[in-house]
Amino acid sequence: MEYSIQALSHLSGVTTRALRWYDEIGLLKPSSRTESGYRRYGPAEVDRLQDILYYRALGVELAQVKEILDDPSFDRIAVLRGHLAALEEEQGRIQRLIYSVKETISTQERNENMADEKKFEVFKRDALKKYAETYEAESRETYGGTKVDEMLTQIKGLTYQQYAEWERLNKEILEKLSAAVASGADPAGEAGKEITALHHRWLTVTGNEYDVQRHRGLAELYVQDERFTAYYDQAQTGCAKFLRDAILAWAR
Repeated sequence: MEYSIQALSHLSGVTTRALRWYDEIGLLKPSSRTESGYRRYGPAEVDRLQDILYYRALGVELAQVKEILDDPSFDRIAVLRGHLAALEEEQGRIQRLIYSVKETISTQERNENMADEKKFEVFKRDALKKYAETYEAESRETYGGTKVDEMLTQIKGLTYQQYAEWERLNKEILEKLSAAVASGADPAGEAGKEITALHHRWLTVTGNEYDVQRHRGLAELYVQDERFTAYYDQAQTGCAKFLRDAILAWAR
């Protein structure tokens, strides 16, 4: 079955303007055109649009989506299984949040006080799980198992006030990094000095100690490891490099 651009827009919920843009950038080309030049989309294009929307739902940028879909080794079944695993993980995270909200409501309705530590239990558990999946193996290899175990214990034991401060500092660092990079600030200037101090405070909220050498070593990882770079550059490209350069300039 073939679809016009209007029909495909109605079917998928993607605007005709977006479909034209996908065509222009080579992300989704129509299978053919009518004699009048109107786009026509076949089954392969419908499947590709579905794949595009899956990736967009997971936050992948269009340029990266095109690169993935155009890769000759692209295996749609394997990729769909990967999407399913990611979505099931997100479903589990949301279910934990729902349980936490319900428990909070129930506690409030009974005029009882929920322990501060319990209010943040679900958030700390998710943070630790993400760390375990992404960085723990390398951290153990780099810093040793004892140091990592100490850090994990400290995070698990964060109080309400410590966790709130940890989250607030992380958000403030990301916001100030984006502003500094967007304004063309010098990492060796006052903005870099302020961000370095905030970053060190963020690292030590748990009670963990970061000397100059460890602080600078971690900063280098932000540009050497694409996962760190992607995290800090999520809103503004260049933030990871700015943070690294600022820490190298100001860590004392």
